[in-house]
Formats: sequence, structure tokens, C-alpha cells
Amino acid sequence: MGKFDSARREILKNAGLAGVGALASGFLLNSAAKAAGNIKTPPQTEGPFYPILNQLDKDADMTRVKGHAEFADGQRILLNGVLLDADTREPIAGAMVEFWQACASGKYDHPNDSNTAPLDPHFQYWAQVITNNSGQFRVLSIKPGAYPASEGWDRPPHIHVKVHKVGYPSLTTQLYFKGDPLNEKDLILKKISPAERHLVVVDFAESPEVARGTLEGAWSIYIGKFLASGGRSTVSGRMLSTPEIE
Repeated sequence: MGKFDSARREILKNAGLAGVGALASGFLLNSAAKAAGNIKTPPQTEGPFYPILNQLDKDADMTRVKGHAEFADGQRILLNGVLLDADTREPIAGAMVEFWQACASGKYDHPNDSNTAPLDPHFQYWAQVITNNSGQFRVLSIKPGAYPASEGWDRPPHIHVKVHKVGYPSLTTQLYFKGDPLNEKDLILKKISPAERHLVVVDFAESPEVARGTLEGAWSIYIGKFLASGGRSTVSGRMLSTPEIE
């Protein structure tokens, strides 16, 4: 059994979190995160392609649809994450984290997507995962393709993310790929100040811990509770890079 099959099995077992403990501990102990203070995670638009057609398969492995023998096309990515309380820095267990995205061709599985690029029948376009007792989550997917948003504007590869937890305001944002040349020209990403853009950009790189050809990235998200007065505390976040790979 290869590393990729092993990674798939690990992700699907217990929400795929068995091997993330050391990495998440690194998030919690990271001195830069502690020193960062109350950094707000820039919210991003939900976009027009939030899934409206329900699907039975919404597990943490988006590279393969249940019952299909073939895998999705595209560059495989493994996202390791942890969800923490912005005020206490404690892990948040039992939260739902949703992911939806285009396939490698840049096409969404949505009736309103007019992009003429082909759909990938073997890609799972939508995932819902639950954070474990340490606030960790893990998703296996592919790098989505860029696609034309309007004349002269191509959206860079990105993944839509929404976090739900009772007692907390929902957070909707988008995750981008560090180093992609379309990032600098994206009209949606440019709405975020230059000093804050790194908070929604993840550095994916090869890792000896996962199958060859799979890029691994790490992300830490902080959300704040609703206030008793009916207001809300700040929603802040800290993007953490992957450990240095020798």
C-alpha cells in the first residue's frame, strides 16, 4: 500500500486526525502566533457557487467520490488545520468546517456556473469536517484551477471555507495558494490590506510525511465568541507555514 492510500485511510479514520497531533501542538506553541495579538482574519465573500445540490459524499477526502474507482485530476494537496478561540487560545472541538471549490479545470459543480470548462466526475466538490477535541481538522483535495471571472480578470486558485460553531459567529473566507501569480491581480484578494493578505494565503510544499506529488500546507484559524450583550468579539486568525522541509 502506497503513501497516498495510507494518507487517505488515515484521513477517513476518525476524521483523518490521527497523525496531526504533533503538528497542531506546534500551532499552539508557536511563539509568533502568541505574540501576534488580536489579528483579525479578513472575511471573504461566499461567492455565487455555494453548493445547493446536496450530495451524500461530503467526507474529508475530496480526491475521490465514494463508489468511484478513479481519482480526481489535478495536483493533490493535504491541508492540516486547527481551530482556536481568539480570546482564550483554547482549541474548539465539535465545530463544522466546510470546504467547496472548483475542480482542476476551474469548474464548479453548480448550475449557475457558466464556465465552459469540463466537470470532473471523480472530484468531490464539497466537504464538511468536524474538528476533534484538539480543534484539529484535515482535508485531502486538489489545487483548484483558475477561471475567468470577467473580461481581463481570472480568479486565482482558491478554496472557499466556512466555519460553524454554536456560540460563535460563522466565519466565511477564502484560502489562497502562496506564490500563485494571479494572487497579485485578484480583485477580491486585493480588498484585503497588503499587511493582512498573508492571513488567507497558505504555503503548500512537498513533505516527506505524505505521498510523493502531494503538497502539504498548514493553517490555524481563530474565531471569537458572541458577546453576552448581543455583540460579538473579534474574529482573528494566524496563518502558520508548514515546517521547514529538508
